[in-house]
Amino acid sequence: MELSLEGKAVLITGGSKGIGKGIAEAFVREDAKVGVIARSKEGLDQIKQELGTVEVFQADLMKREERTRAFESFMQTFGTIDILINNVGGSNGSTVAETDLSLFEEAMQLNYFSAVDFSQLAMPVMKQKQNGSIINISSIFGRESGGKPTYNSAKAAMISFTKSLADEAIKDGIRVNGVAPGSILHPTGNWQKRLDENPEKIESFVASEIPAGRFGTVEEVANVVVFLASEKASWVVGASLNVDGGQSNSNF
Repeated sequence: MELSLEGKAVLITGGSKGIGKGIAEAFVREDAKVGVIARSKEGLDQIKQELGTVEVFQADLMKREERTRAFESFMQTFGTIDILINNVGGSNGSTVAETDLSLFEEAMQLNYFSAVDFSQLAMPVMKQKQNGSIINISSIFGRESGGKPTYNSAKAAMISFTKSLADEAIKDGIRVNGVAPGSILHPTGNWQKRLDENPEKIESFVASEIPAGRFGTVEEVANVVVFLASEKASWVVGASLNVDGGQSNSNF
């Protein structure tokens, strides 16, 4: 399918590894102009070496001033923004009773407030053009229990934010949607670490919890993201699509 993404300016947060890197690779294949923001200089250097045409911006996305600086650098480099992928995220803490409040605050800052912040930064540019796409990478555990409470709470907030912003922004030609991955296997992720530590336990988890019988791949998530970003998905507004091989138990 021809997605007509050639020349589009795409900003991806947390794009130096895992799902974010897979999304960057997918947009590069579509001949888009891609900028990646991440904290790790090593990771950014690697993706720059591998993909060549990608521009990289180092920033700690826990900090608002760093987010603003990185966005301004992106704008100076590309001159505009057509597509924003709010992908950065992470998990911390354990049970609610054993997790300090500060860890809940950190999870919200990284997983949720960063998405709100970058969306607010990008929207005036998109509004002026009366065109744009914002895609928030959440999780099936934003809809149901299964991950750590800090992560669940932040991703649930992101899914709610996606719908609220979508209804607000569509009148200005800006489509806002989300992708909610299930368990995705990649070399730098937690599932690979768990698989290495206890293969039998993880194989049992896959057999009992994922109807498709395997982990998902970053490419399978990225394929949905580039479709949602394209005009082929012009009537998809405010959706958060599960990409999970049937893993989630939710009816919506």
